[in-house]
Amino acid sequence: MSPREIFALRDHLGAELKGRTLSDAHHVVSLTDILSHTVLGGRLRELSGRCVLLKLSDQLRSGLAMIELDGIARRMLLCPPDLDPAYLDTLIADAGIDAVITDDDGWTNTGVALIVTAQLPLEAAAPAKTERATEWLMLTSGTSGVPKIVGHTLEALTGAIVAEGPPRGPAPVWATFYDIRRYGGLQIFLRAILSGGSMVLSDPHEALADHVARLNARGVSHISGTPSHWRKLLMSGSATQFAPAYVRLSGEIADQAVLDGLKAAFPNASVGHAYASTEAGVGFAVSDGLEGFPANYLGNRNGVEMKVVDGSLRIRSTRTAHAYIGRDAAALTDADGFVDSGDIVELRGDRYYFIGRRGGIINIGGLKVHPEEIEAVINRHPDVRMSRAKSRRSPITGGIVVADVILADGCDPARTKEIRDQILDQCRAQLASHKVPAVIRFVEALDVTPAGKLARTDA
Repeated sequence: MSPREIFALRDHLGAELKGRTLSDAHHVVSLTDILSHTVLGGRLRELSGRCVLLKLSDQLRSGLAMIELDGIARRMLLCPPDLDPAYLDTLIADAGIDAVITDDDGWTNTGVALIVTAQLPLEAAAPAKTERATEWLMLTSGTSGVPKIVGHTLEALTGAIVAEGPPRGPAPVWATFYDIRRYGGLQIFLRAILSGGSMVLSDPHEALADHVARLNARGVSHISGTPSHWRKLLMSGSATQFAPAYVRLSGEIADQAVLDGLKAAFPNASVGHAYASTEAGVGFAVSDGLEGFPANYLGNRNGVEMKVVDGSLRIRSTRTAHAYIGRDAAALTDADGFVDSGDIVELRGDRYYFIGRRGGIINIGGLKVHPEEIEAVINRHPDVRMSRAKSRRSPITGGIVVADVILADGCDPARTKEIRDQILDQCRAQLASHKVPAVIRFVEALDVTPAGKLARTDA
């Protein structure tokens, strides 16, 4: 393959596409300027052919560095901000890292051959030419211990975007509650680049009302997040100040309650939920307003093959990662090339519904329970905004279900006993007896992980 045929991000930043920006809470950068400027202090040539770790404190410089490095570095490993520093040495060794891009002075004696500081404002630099297809490395989330390194090509990462074709009408202004160094956030970053649009980045330290004000000020039209992200927005009251054209959910099970809540909050928006994972890539998107997905999505659909084995969804396509990276890395696919997602689905009529993660099962009296199944039932109550089910030890049964519930805004505190009884009646009618919560606690907030997912810990 000749350099002219290699797909790189800079190829989508033509000088004729004016007015495109990448912004955070502090800076607005012209994407067109990236073609003749650098965030790397003019040291891009030194990074040619290297295996680079992006370890930066903010998303903006990370995104700008990704654009510069793609097509120049041999591989780049995206490091999310919540990574435990104790894992860095192992990850650096497994990925063969020989260069680091950082804004931290603590890398001087690490043994890495090349340390480059990313800095703003941008500096003028000669335009770079694409040299190679860069391998993109990402870390899995939600696992204990050292996260796995997942290897992608840019072609795989952008497969779903390319298949959709160019956007109709004006170029979108994208935003996401995700961090772009995670798979879900990176997908939106790449959408903004390939669509000819702009992007507004999130800030974990920014109040939600201030974030929404910034989204409005930058003209955001398309936005994504996990169901937990969206529930937090709906609870905050800030949704009334925002009117996007497109709302997207991914990363967790999108139950009917959150889909209906978003449609009520944004009646003029298209609301859709997508299935994707770091390993399996983007599988499909659902836009009919219903939880789950049609059974006819199984088989080969738009180049994505899906099947269900022992209740677990498996995916094979050109969008999946190609390997786990590392000295002791396990095989990523089965013998037929399918990625086992670990997401458990159940067929009801002509539709599959997500039940939960295979690794997230809780034990109730020797019986296996998916907490997401319980939460979906609780969340259907009109006075409930969000819930979390978990197990608690019991001297009699060994374990019971405990549910923490956040009530919708404006709910009368005097009605909590009535609402608790209604939730229990709802659970008894729709769940097996061992899945019905023994305890329901009304709480003010529920923790969300840095990846935007509901934090799950047993009591």
